[in-house]
Amino acid sequence: DEAWKSLRRRISYTSGDFTKDDIFIEIGKRLEPNANAAFYLAVPPSFFGTIVEKLAAHGLTDESGGAFRRVAIEKPFGTDLASAQALNAQILAQVEESQVYRLDHFLGKETVQNLMTARFANMIIESLWNNRYIDHVQITAAEIVDVGSRGKFYDATGALRDMVPNHLFQLLAMIAMEPPNSFDAEAIRNEKSKVLKALRIYTPEEAKTHGVRGAYAAGPLNDVDLPAYRDSKDISPDSRTETFVALKLYADTWRWAGVPFYLRTGKALTARDTEIVITFQPVPFAQFRETEVNRRLPPNRLVIQVQPDEGMSMEISIKSPGLSVDTVPVALDFRYADKFDISKTTGYESLLYDLFIGDQTLFQRADGIEAGWAAVQPFLDIWAKDPSTPEAYAPGSMGPTCAAELIERDGRQWHELGVVLHEAAKNGK
Repeated sequence: DEAWKSLRRRISYTSGDFTKDDIFIEIGKRLEPNANAAFYLAVPPSFFGTIVEKLAAHGLTDESGGAFRRVAIEKPFGTDLASAQALNAQILAQVEESQVYRLDHFLGKETVQNLMTARFANMIIESLWNNRYIDHVQITAAEIVDVGSRGKFYDATGALRDMVPNHLFQLLAMIAMEPPNSFDAEAIRNEKSKVLKALRIYTPEEAKTHGVRGAYAAGPLNDVDLPAYRDSKDISPDSRTETFVALKLYADTWRWAGVPFYLRTGKALTARDTEIVITFQPVPFAQFRETEVNRRLPPNRLVIQVQPDEGMSMEISIKSPGLSVDTVPVALDFRYADKFDISKTTGYESLLYDLFIGDQTLFQRADGIEAGWAAVQPFLDIWAKDPSTPEAYAPGSMGPTCAAELIERDGRQWHELGVVLHEAAKNGK
């Protein structure tokens, strides 16, 4: 492949200690005068600030010559609100916000990028996108794998820190943001930040009733006998770290007033699935009040699946054939793989391209990062003081019982993971 051969000729490798000056001096020598450069920091988060300071100290972030100098940073960005604020301050003391690309590979997924188009290019969707027509929103990021070899990292992090302020909140922001005045990067990031800043900050007492956590127990998973989380390699036997978390949140805006957002994420669950489920308000039932339909007519739902099968499905009710008035639910499905000749991608491809061309649309901004941490800080605080261990759940399940209780006490249920699009895939549709 000629493209690969061309790229391979440009690849070189330099090893060194990134806490020392020598490696940065060597990088400076290798960069041609006025050369464009993007520094990608796939390192432990504790080194983000140090590396940016070293890059700046050696003039490697200086754009005065007309070339671009950018810094890409992987999640997690901080471990709580205070650390995120401190890290932002440390980095932005050396470089401009326009040079910083805080990367979340979820936002590189085609379906995620299509959320704005689906909303703002289709009046049939956007006109219903408010608290008058939407009952609640579910956002799920489920994994079938356990912590594996990441024990040391995971035990110091947990499901909430690992997934909620970044992955899940970015999906929430795309769903709940107001229409930007343009598709300019800053216009979009302004609206996303506004939504995250509108997330209700709970009191400690409120946090206790709006968030639950769990940790997987021992049991079979994918034909393997899985040890309990606290019995896994590099995990403290007294660990209180969660491998599952579920939250009930509110965005206090006119559009979303009173609409709960239920978020859940965890490891060793029944399916690998990242999806958003928009459940619409039920119909008034007036015309069905004297029929069996009145008691089983389900609400419409829009299921947006991010992985593994990217696509969307709208669930509606139609009359079933026959003389009686009866309905059946049907799904109007769209899978990217059915319509377009696309290969499986990780999400990094488009984000790296955006990094090179200088498009920050899909990258997180400092104020949005801090707003996300502010929303989860009450949960971090109460769980840090709670001596109990997270509720156990069976591997291969939907999570702990407390997660079901969180949503069922509101008269709602979690959407069963992956049913709609996965079934279409199995049937060859």
